[in-house]
Amino acid sequence: MKKTAVILYPQFSEYELSVALSILMQGNKPVVTVGLHHRNIKGESGLTCLADMQLSDIDSDEIDSLLLPGCMDIMTLVDEQALCDLIKKMHAKGAVIASISSSPYLLAKAGVLKDKNYTVGLSLEAIKQLEVFDLRFYTDDLVVQDGSIITARGRGFIPFGIAFGKALQLQFDENWYHQ
Repeated sequence: MKKTAVILYPQFSEYELSVALSILMQGNKPVVTVGLHHRNIKGESGLTCLADMQLSDIDSDEIDSLLLPGCMDIMTLVDEQALCDLIKKMHAKGAVIASISSSPYLLAKAGVLKDKNYTVGLSLEAIKQLEVFDLRFYTDDLVVQDGSIITARGRGFIPFGIAFGKALQLQFDENWYHQ
């Protein structure tokens, strides 16, 4: 079975991944964590992680989906062209790409949001300033799925995880995540 690549970068939002990771576990979906470089990665809550591999080591033939958390300051990733190249390559292969909070910026920068409905956890002012988003396709919905691309606002991490699990056709108990 192909794997989901969970992309980790400095200041990533741990909680935004929690439900998606739980659903991947329930669905017995193999996961590989991927860092930009081979060094410890500290999340926005202070959790330190060491990824399974670095971005340059990914074999895209072993991956069928990407999971991208938000980031406290997404602009720290503005020069990470290899990450945008991976996103573009995986989109061309038909991979499911799930991106939450500020990380849809990376999808827009990679060009995979072209003519796609999306949402993003950034202010409208920030969206306009970044100049990579097409506002005609923007919606302020909590979670948006357009084809194989799922975007969400950070506070939508529960329905985001559920949408990701369904897009991957995993078997999981959705009731675990409802009050």
